[in-house]
Parts: sequence; C-alpha cells; structure tokens
Amino acid sequence: MTETPRTALTIAGSDSGGGAGIQADLRTFFANGVHGMVALTAVTVQNSLGVQGFSEIPVDVVTGQIKAVAGDMGVDAAKTGMLATAEIINAVAKTLDEVHIGRSSGTPFVVDPVAASMTGHALLREEALEAIRTELFPRATLITPNLDEVRLLTGVEVTGPATQREAAEALLEFGSEWVLVKGGHLDAAQDCVDLLSDGTSWVELSGPRFDTRNTHGGGDTMASAITSSLAKGADVPTAVAEGKRFIERCVAESYPLGAGVGPVSPFWRLS
Repeated sequence: MTETPRTALTIAGSDSGGGAGIQADLRTFFANGVHGMVALTAVTVQNSLGVQGFSEIPVDVVTGQIKAVAGDMGVDAAKTGMLATAEIINAVAKTLDEVHIGRSSGTPFVVDPVAASMTGHALLREEALEAIRTELFPRATLITPNLDEVRLLTGVEVTGPATQREAAEALLEFGSEWVLVKGGHLDAAQDCVDLLSDGTSWVELSGPRFDTRNTHGGGDTMASAITSSLAKGADVPTAVAEGKRFIERCVAESYPLGAGVGPVSPFWRLS
C-alpha cells in the first residue's frame, strides 16, 4: 500500500494566471512531496500585467472548507495568503482555534501577509491590516512579509541590515513565534538577505540575486516550501533554510509568460 504523504493547507486566493496564490501553493506542495489542500478565500481576475479585480468567497464557505479538510484529512501544517477582508481574517482566526491549527496547538501555521502588490501598493484596507496584526500574527508559528508589507504593517522602511533588524523586532511585538523579513525587494543590495528571528536568535540567510523580472509568485512559493518542510516535521530554522534553497532555484528557473511579469518555476523538480 502506498504511504500517505503529510498534508498542508493553504488558505488563500486564486490566481487566474496560475503563477501565484493557491496555484503556486499547490504546485509547491506537490514539488516538495506533501498533499495540498485548499480553503479558497477569493477569486482574482489577473494575468502577468497585474490584478484587474477580485471576488470574495462568502465567509461561511471559507471557514467551512477549513473545517471540512481539518476534520477529515487532518492538517500537518497550514499557511495563509490573500485573505481579502477583515471579516475573512477574523473568521479564519477563530476557525483555526476550533480545528487546533496554530502555534499554541502544535500544528505549524505560516502567515504570508499578502498586503502589497508587485508595485508596492496596498492591497488591503487598514482594518484588514489591523486584523492581520492582532488576530493572525499572535497565532503564527512564522510570518514571512516582504519589505513592502513590512512598511505597511510597521511603518519601518528597510534600507539595510540595521533597519531590517528594527523591522523584525517591531513585527515580533505583534506576537508571532518567529519572523522572516525577506530582503528580495531591496534592489540596491548585491545579494538577497533574509533575516530570521524569534527575538533571541538572529539568522541571516544570504542568497544570489538573479537578473530576471520573472518573480511572480515568489513569496507564495517560498512560504509554501517552508510550510511543506514544517508539515514533514522540520523545525523553523531548518524549514526556512530549505524554503530559501527552493525559491532560489525557482527564481533561477523562472520563465517569461505573457506581456508582464512571468512566474517563478518549480519545474526543475521534474528533472
């Protein structure tokens, strides 16, 4: 009999272009050997040029999806992506408590606070950002903001190592167990340096910066790779290091698609 793989749940929106959102999450889960499950929060209308619109999924349907898979299949680790509104965020937080997902329950929970577009503009209203700070972050094993999201959530503008650490300290005040401040958007830096901390240990993960515009879905892919490792039993520093290696290869193998920004690619796993 075939052995059942570990399971990972993504609570996120869809990407009609297939490069980000639950599409990126599911193909990353697959590439990392875990069974992916979904609680869809929104349907976006988008392509390589950006998001033209989206439609929210009713809150009871979002929470119903979480309860259905957690109650039957079990969840070894979970992550969030686009949650669209404060109402959805608050309902998801309550439901996670009910199904015992989150740092207090022992089931790893990664929050990728999708709050900024590719150009750095806010995707969420302030009440939704506040719900992320007060409802999701305290339940999170790990949060993985990019620098635009750091700015929206804390007001800290990261320009180098000192302000990156300042941002991590500010984010940890919201209550997550660990924070990963990603440095990919710091274009002036020669390398991509991510900073991981639980407030006691500080780990810099440095990697190459590739000369490509095709980075769509990079944040989703990295968070999903980390979630996959957590689902398989890795501790947070190990899972983040594995996720870092995975996304580096995905960016190196990214491809052009459409007239805008192409996606990062996990297809290298097939070889």
